[in-house]
Amino acid sequence: MARDRDNRERESEYKERLLRISRVSKTVKGGRRISFSVLAAVGDEKGKVGIGLGKANGVPDAIRKAIANAKKNLVTVSLKGGTLPHEQIGKYNATSVLLKPASKGTGVIAGSATRELLELAGVKDVLTKIRGSKTKDNVARATLEGLKQLRSLEVKSLGLRKISQSAVHNKTADIEGKIKLVSYLLKVEEV
Repeated sequence: MARDRDNRERESEYKERLLRISRVSKTVKGGRRISFSVLAAVGDEKGKVGIGLGKANGVPDAIRKAIANAKKNLVTVSLKGGTLPHEQIGKYNATSVLLKPASKGTGVIAGSATRELLELAGVKDVLTKIRGSKTKDNVARATLEGLKQLRSLEVKSLGLRKISQSAVHNKTADIEGKIKLVSYLLKVEEV
């Protein structure tokens, strides 16, 4: 009983949104087989967001699979207040999404799946522009790529631009302070 309650509480911390439901038909020898494909997004509005794809013969099963897949693929997003720390372009296939920080009170100026993902990530003020293909799948994945690439200003000031990059610094109070702020993102080794 207690385990079920804990699981329900953990599940309820994430908000779920359906981005797309498609009916897919496949022609086989005896006629047509109909199935459904669902693209869903999940987020906690505190910096975690993920997308997932689910396919099944029934809509409820496809939705359940998509949400489970999205929870497996959660990404942590660096936020600065209610906006993004810096401008970023996310690319996926023929789609590119420009994510630009905005001043407080601007709101989420975004369309399509970009708005859903940014709201689920907890972004309150942002400007966006979608270029290229505007399919929901590509837009969602391009937005997620852009959000993955965001780095807090402290990490950038340490000279780290990419994942798995290393930098050598002298041990100063300034560097130690920056490392303390973003210690959950870094692995520190003394030489």
